[in-house]
Amino acid sequence: MCVNQLQAQAAAPAASAPKKNPFVLRSAGEKQGPFDVTYYLKGALAGGLCCSITHGALCPVDVVKTRIQLDPVKYSSGMIGSFRQIVAAEGAGALASGLGATALGYFVQGWFKFGGVEFFKINFAGAMGEEKAWANRTGIYLTAAACAEFIADIFLCPLEATRIRTVSDPTFASGLSTAFPKILKQEGVIKGFYSGFAPILFKQIPYTMAKFAVQGAAAEKIYTATGVDSKTGSGSQKMAVSLSSGVIAGVAAAIISHPADTLLSLVNKEGAGGEGSIMVRLGRLAAETGPVKLCLTGLGPRCVMIGTLTAGQFGIFDIIMELTGAKKFHFTNPNEKAH
Repeated sequence: MCVNQLQAQAAAPAASAPKKNPFVLRSAGEKQGPFDVTYYLKGALAGGLCCSITHGALCPVDVVKTRIQLDPVKYSSGMIGSFRQIVAAEGAGALASGLGATALGYFVQGWFKFGGVEFFKINFAGAMGEEKAWANRTGIYLTAAACAEFIADIFLCPLEATRIRTVSDPTFASGLSTAFPKILKQEGVIKGFYSGFAPILFKQIPYTMAKFAVQGAAAEKIYTATGVDSKTGSGSQKMAVSLSSGVIAGVAAAIISHPADTLLSLVNKEGAGGEGSIMVRLGRLAAETGPVKLCLTGLGPRCVMIGTLTAGQFGIFDIIMELTGAKKFHFTNPNEKAH
């Protein structure tokens, strides 16, 4: 009996000790978290909304950019001239081609991208510990972005293929609800929806890696240069940093990913690249287009579009996270003293 009592007493402290929550992180004396399922769902929702809103709002720019990439000879008068050319020939409604596929596709993509980046970033940082996480924060941004984007692209690709088909051929279908089943019936799942999977990965993964890594680095530099504290600064100050760092990140990401974006637009055009596997078709298209055109055709409109929407995405993401009561994770220098 005495032995049992002693064993029970010895076990009591261990049983009553609080369990360590791996999703609560401490940096420079500051507690962050807990980062639970609710937090990640809020991040995913904010990501879906910010991507859907920004891509939807910039659909006319995307239509012009895609037309220039698909037919640079016909649309050779630059972004403004091509806008006018499309409206004159087809009416203003043509600028909304693919809007349904764009809004839905980028909501799904944003859900997995922003939610995934938060998930992978926080868990990588938690596994490393605050000191290593701070020292390797750029690597964490890059790896988290690549993992999240790969998952997001599986869901985005069919809707992006549908968008490009309706933009390149306005007579193909009246919208997403009619184009999607038509492509499925005529070409099947793989050829119809995933012909562009390789180029979308080559486009989106470097784009997203640059987007999050450059935005994180740019935001740090802006905070340092302006003397604004990322934790105690006002809402307007933080928003200004989000928008300005988003523009920088967007332009960098657009330049890096543009050749693959051009290929993606071309390969989803009916009959593009001839017969054969996806990689064979992509090789033919790349050879026909040439490296200069791949890198430069439509780059100006895309820089305008991506710079604007990336700034908008980070701004809207921060607003929605704040409205939901979620406190964003941030890397903090462990050598800084808590104020």
